[in-house]
Amino acid sequence: MERPFFSCKSKGRLTVATTNTERLNRFYEQFAGSDNVLIVINADPDAIASAMAVKRLLWRRVASITISNINVITRPDNMAMVRLLNVPLMHISKVDTGQYKKFIIIDSQPGHSELFPAIDYTAIIDHHPDEHISAPYSDVRPEYGATASMMTEYLRAAKIKPSAKLATGLFYAIKTDTADFERKAVSEDMRAFQFLFKHANIHLARKIEQVDFRLDFLNDFKKAINEYVLKKNKIFVYLGPVKNPDICVLLADFFMRFNLVSWSVVSGICDGKLVIVVRNDGSGRNAGLLISNEFGKFGSAGGHRSMARAESSLDLLQPHIDFKNEGKILKWLIKKFEKPSARGGKPKKTGITSGS
Repeated sequence: MERPFFSCKSKGRLTVATTNTERLNRFYEQFAGSDNVLIVINADPDAIASAMAVKRLLWRRVASITISNINVITRPDNMAMVRLLNVPLMHISKVDTGQYKKFIIIDSQPGHSELFPAIDYTAIIDHHPDEHISAPYSDVRPEYGATASMMTEYLRAAKIKPSAKLATGLFYAIKTDTADFERKAVSEDMRAFQFLFKHANIHLARKIEQVDFRLDFLNDFKKAINEYVLKKNKIFVYLGPVKNPDICVLLADFFMRFNLVSWSVVSGICDGKLVIVVRNDGSGRNAGLLISNEFGKFGSAGGHRSMARAESSLDLLQPHIDFKNEGKILKWLIKKFEKPSARGGKPKKTGITSGS
């Protein structure tokens, strides 16, 4: 049985539940053969794969289709996905929106980032909380674990057998956004995953998934391994300046693989902020509440019980930390996580909901 869906049109929100086939037809109604279409994404696995699916749906139905990313892709797995699946992307800074007649935003909504161009979107397709932005076609389903699951339903309604690369992208996107179904998901996510499994190149998906590192990360790994501090089953690392904050995520996950390590706290400075990434085994204090209470007043901070992140302004931290002394910085961080008051409770401020 298909889950009810409500489409938002410029005249108002419809109240009649539609099937996947009706949903597809309404989507197709927005486009003509002469249209040049721009798909705008904040590139991550779900957005990239979903944009690939939209491009396949509109193949031979419009004059041209361009996928444009608003962000700079730096994560090794995302870079590998684009390369191995041959996804043609054009950064938004190189796009002349005047050359396009129709616009689609996928796996995001216009209000999610100021980097999205201020244009009238023809279609909005997303699985994040609904911002109720009016568009000729809007399909926002927050209950879904991944936009890729929604796009798989579109493909099946169109009776399109996905290519191996398209299926692999969608398969990997669902794995990523649901954290292998450890995060929020519905039965539709599982059905889409099972369908894609039959068509995906599992070896290629595993290759993308396992590309975590770049060669320029090696120096950061060396510093972390040589200078980490282990205290009461907690590992603390301060990297100093880093080119990419993703290295903090990778190292925080890396240290959690060791026996007897229950917490890993990895930090570094990037773009005028002290980035702090936290992981734990989920059996003790709530990492999200702790980091909100201790670092929320310095910037964005928050997360979940076992994974959290803070991005603290160096300007606000200056009165509290001597940034010329790495040893003192690390001691300050350890004290934040060791003091009795850092035991959870009501967060003072939350601005980040994921530690990754």
